[in-house]
This record gives sequence, C-alpha cells and structure tokens, in this order.
Amino acid sequence: LSDPSVTLGSQFDDQGMHRATLDATGPLNKDGSVAYRLNVLGEGGDSFRDDVQGERYDVAPVLSWQVNDSTKVVFEGDFMRNNHPLDRGLTRYPTQPRSASRDTYIWEKGSDNLLHNDNNMAQIRFEHLLNEDWTLAGGFQFLDGSLQGNAVEANKAPVDGRTLERNFNWRKLQWTDRDWQLNLTGHFDTGAFSHTLLTGVEYENYDYNSIIQRSSARDGTYPIDIYHPVLGQPRPALTRTTTWDKENLQTWAFFIQDQVALTERLKALAGVRLERFEHDYDDKMPTNRDFSKGENGVTPRFGLIYDLTDTLAVYANTARSFKPNTGTPASGGGFDPEKGKSYELGLKWASLDGQLSADAAVYHIVKENVLANDPSDPTNTFKVAAGEVRSRGLDINVAGNLTPEWRVIGGYSYVDAQVTKDTSLPSGTRLANIPRNTFSLLNTYEFQDGLAKGLGLGVGVKYVDDRAGQTATSTYTMERYSVVDLLSFYKVNEHVRLNLDVKNLFNKGYDEGSFNTYAYPGAPRTVQAGVAYTF
Repeated sequence: LSDPSVTLGSQFDDQGMHRATLDATGPLNKDGSVAYRLNVLGEGGDSFRDDVQGERYDVAPVLSWQVNDSTKVVFEGDFMRNNHPLDRGLTRYPTQPRSASRDTYIWEKGSDNLLHNDNNMAQIRFEHLLNEDWTLAGGFQFLDGSLQGNAVEANKAPVDGRTLERNFNWRKLQWTDRDWQLNLTGHFDTGAFSHTLLTGVEYENYDYNSIIQRSSARDGTYPIDIYHPVLGQPRPALTRTTTWDKENLQTWAFFIQDQVALTERLKALAGVRLERFEHDYDDKMPTNRDFSKGENGVTPRFGLIYDLTDTLAVYANTARSFKPNTGTPASGGGFDPEKGKSYELGLKWASLDGQLSADAAVYHIVKENVLANDPSDPTNTFKVAAGEVRSRGLDINVAGNLTPEWRVIGGYSYVDAQVTKDTSLPSGTRLANIPRNTFSLLNTYEFQDGLAKGLGLGVGVKYVDDRAGQTATSTYTMERYSVVDLLSFYKVNEHVRLNLDVKNLFNKGYDEGSFNTYAYPGAPRTVQAGVAYTF
C-alpha cells in the first residue's frame, strides 16, 4: 500500500492453540514507486485431538516496482514450514460397532508420527503498456516443496471390531514446479463491434519424487484398541517399500480469446486453448512400470452475457477442459488425461449503489478419467480413474450491506455428483465428500455511533447434508450437521482491535471430511480471543 502501516496480532483458543502475526506495508522510496508488503505468521500448540500438537511458520513478502508510467514489476513470495503428525482421524470400518469419540487419537505421538512439510513459492510478474489499447504481461513462478518424516496408518479392518492393526511408515516426497507465461491484451473496434482480445503462451515443467517405506502388514502387527488406545508402543521395523518413483510432466499451451460487445447490452466471448503434455514416469520398484506418453488437447469456450437492466444481467457459457493426471495405477501404464465439458446458465444482480450483490447459476458438468482413491488398496497408495462422473446443480450467493451497519454473506448450493460410467462402480454411485445440500449465512452488525460505537457482533450458521465417505459400491455415510458460530470485535481506538469468537456454539459432533476408511471429526465448541495493534 502507498501509506505505511504495521499491525501486530495475537490469537489463542481454549484448545491450546496460539498464533502471532505481523502485517507491514508501505513505500520504500520517496516517490513511492517501490513499495512492499510483508506478512509473517507463527502458530502452534495443542488441538482438540488427544496428543496432537503442531506448529507452522510462514513468511510472505511482496515487492512492487512502478518502473515508469508504462511498466510495473511485482515480486511475490510465500515460504512455509509446517511440523505436524499425520492425523488420519477416526476409522470407519464396517466391522466397527461404533465410531470412537472425536478426541480419540490412535496414530502415535512424538517422533513416531511427525512430518516436516516445506512449501516455497516465488514469482515475478510484469505488465507493460505498449499504448493506450495494448498491454503485454507475463511472469515466472517457481514452486518447491517436500513432505518428509514418520507416520502411522491402518493395515486393515479390525476383525474383533476394536483391535486395529497398524503399520509404521516413513516417507519422503519432493516436488518442483516451474511455470512461464506471456500474454497480450488489446482493445480495438471492427465496424460497430468493440473487441477485447487476450492471447498468450504458457509452459510448465513439473517434477515429482516419492519414496514410502512401511512396516509389515502381517496379522498382529502394531495393534491398538480403537476405543481405549495406549500410545508409545515400540516402532516395528520398516520391511517393505510400497512406493518409489519419479515423474516429469511438461505442458505447452497457446490460447486466444475474444470478448465482443455486439450491442450496448449484449456481449459474446469465444476462446480456444491448444495444449500438449508429455509425461515421463520412472518406477524404481521391481515391478518396473515405466512409461512415457504424450497427448494433445483442444479446449474451446463460448459465452454470452446480456444486461437486462442496469443492475441485472443474465449469462450462459459452455467450455471444455483438459488436465493431465499424474501418477500411475496399480497395474501401471499411466492414466489418460481428465477431460470435461460444462454448461452454465446464471443471473447476476447488484444494488444501484453497489452495496449488495447476488448471483445464481445452474450448471451441468461431465468429466472423464477422474482420479479417486483405489478402494481395493488398503495402503491408500494407488489411485483409480473413476471413469465418467457427472455433477449438476444450483448455486446461489449473496453478499453486501443491507444497511451501513448490517452486513450479510450467504449461500446455498445443491449438487448432484455421481458416477455415470465405470468398469467396477455402478452408475449412480455418489462421489465421496460431496453433500447434496449446503447452506451458510453470516450476519454481522457494527454499531456506528453512541456508547457502543466500534462494537461488532455476528452470528454464522452452516448446514451440510449427508455425504458418502468413499466413492465405492458400499461405504459409510457422514451424517448431516448444522453448526452455529458467534463472533464479536471491538475497536478500542484507531490502534487497538479486540475479538472474541465462539465456534460450534452448541458443541455439535460431526464429520468434517473423509479419506477412504478414515473420517476426520469437526472441532468441538471452541472459544478464541485475540488482539491486534496497528501503528
């Protein structure tokens, strides 16, 4: 930002979490042509899960240089360090009489279950005005990350309904992604039509290396009682390598898109993307499932938008998609790329003064070769292409101020997501983790004058429908749930802001999400407080 500002913040909750933040910004020279923003985060502590602690640190700098009236260069970085256990949550095997309580943790503690995750991002972008109608822009982004350490996972369903056999494992995953992009944007007229043309080229080079070693999967290995776990058992030896591979994915693309103002109220958009990817996979296991493959893709898109009034517009669009799938199935040979097609029809509305907006859309999306966890693989190592899946539904969103004091953000979504064609799954199988109905509404009220000036109060409600735990013929169901949150803040003065929030006010038990036979529980009622100081 052009004005200097520094904000220090601190948050903590009654589950044992504490967080400290820094947000600083301002010019770096007299004329303000060079400016910066720096965000720093450090957090850690306990959680509602027994014996689960973690810590996370993040530094995110931004530098902006307005070289002259025509040229701007921006550098962004994001460097994160994360140390945490691999918490698979609660097991949901059909042999279990019930689920364990949400705070029960069975995956070992300390260095027996500790992963170190590093994520680094650096990118530089430029924008150059060639003239008043044409702009040249581009950039380079570098991503680098790793996940390394020890973890514990399940071997198979407990035979007696409560004694879970586990495996101790060690993994080292590394990835690097380099992306280049150059595009040209222009505005021009042809006869009575006004055009906005976008065209460009892209290149991506992605490398991934992984190795996972595990202890024995034999009966009786590393057992624990699901309902009354005793942690701290001796580590079993690493006796098998279940994953050891390396892959490279390169993608070249060219795209062109034209938005045309056909009349004062009617606009049309047409575009196409030409893409080629080359995939090299090196399997270092004795199975030697090496392969190299390449494929070309053409993905067009078309759209229309019509302004019915100055505040209401209707639109329609259709598009194709093409995305390479990384990895290889258990049988080898690689996956075909994911291909899709979508259709959407919607409305957009905004109040005359721009304070309140709403949109609604119905859509139909079909995708082929979508990857899902292989339900026949107890180690969760391999994926399967679920064949053809379909998602169709309705989205409604609203956001803005009903009055200067009262702000609302809300939405409703209906999604029918299911398998429509597959070699092993019957048509109509629901996709995992996708509820049919979701609803959320957040209301906040901030007093503008009087004794309560600076005080803000809010209430949020979220409803999530039942969901399938796995994309499989037979699976468990994560039940529907509703959660109510309360929030409050008080601006003491221009420098100090306090907040006090209560999440999950009625302490509802629910499943937040699933991963194969694991379901992760939602947090119980949590009280969080914080303070921020700006100078």
